[in-house]
Amino acid sequence: MRIFVSIAAYCDPVLPFTLERAVACARHPDRLHFGIVDQALEGMAPAPHPGGGARVSQLRLDALQARGPCWARAIAMSLYDGEDWFLQLDSHMDFDPDWDLRLVAQAKALGAPARGLVISSYPNAFAFEGRQVVRRPTTVAGVLAHVLKPGAAFAAEHPVLAFEAHPVESTQPLPAFHLGAGCLFAPGRFAYDFPYDPWFYFHGEEQALALRLYTHGWDLFHMPAQPVHHLYNDARSGAPPRPMHWDDAHEAQRGESWWKLEQRSQLRLAALVAGEPLGVYGLGRRRGVADYAAFSGIDYAARTLAASAFEPRTL
Repeated sequence: MRIFVSIAAYCDPVLPFTLERAVACARHPDRLHFGIVDQALEGMAPAPHPGGGARVSQLRLDALQARGPCWARAIAMSLYDGEDWFLQLDSHMDFDPDWDLRLVAQAKALGAPARGLVISSYPNAFAFEGRQVVRRPTTVAGVLAHVLKPGAAFAAEHPVLAFEAHPVESTQPLPAFHLGAGCLFAPGRFAYDFPYDPWFYFHGEEQALALRLYTHGWDLFHMPAQPVHHLYNDARSGAPPRPMHWDDAHEAQRGESWWKLEQRSQLRLAALVAGEPLGVYGLGRRRGVADYAAFSGIDYAARTLAASAFEPRTL
């Protein structure tokens, strides 16, 4: 069972580590196909091939011409080549042993690939202490379930909301109403059915994709003991500095500001939730936005948030 691993990297010194660890920790590294969009500055070395018999399709782009994470993810998705499974990751990740088998086994237990579903979450953290990798989990065996952040509310000018992961001590996967774009696993046909929308910038991308999936009849899940870990960009990470697309030094060298792209992204989410015709990037007809409101507590039409939106779903 082959897995396509979609990675959009931006000037990320941790990308080689991510590829190396993905191969080293996989039970079947020769069944992995990495589709990498490496947005780099002049003089930056490309990530070396991780070995293990894995296939690598790598596209190098000038970071100063980049147009945001979603744009890069859309290009990375275009490198998909019919693999059985699709995994979208950030470029700064670590993995547990047999992560590939564990993701596939969980998806199959939930009814995939016949059933349309996505397993996703904001993963547990890891950090570097010198040359050592240190886990900093919020939960070890439980589920990281997405909920709205305390105090979240709709702004007058756009429907973008803030989410966070809450630990739930469950040994069973939990139904979800939100997803994490940096750790998303699905049957391979996900790449054909849900092409990534390049007109999003960053904020709002996860809301849009969750709503597209739900209205097309796909289901979202958080799995227990998720075998993928994330290096968060904070002072405690111990990692080399990693610039962001919107950093001032890069912004000064571009002709179009990130904020303009962000505002366009906010309008894109507003158009989606309003049901405007967006072609292949629009809502489905299997379920409606009102159904999603009843399930999640997030009512885009009334612009209200129920108490259930701040609480994990249960079985």
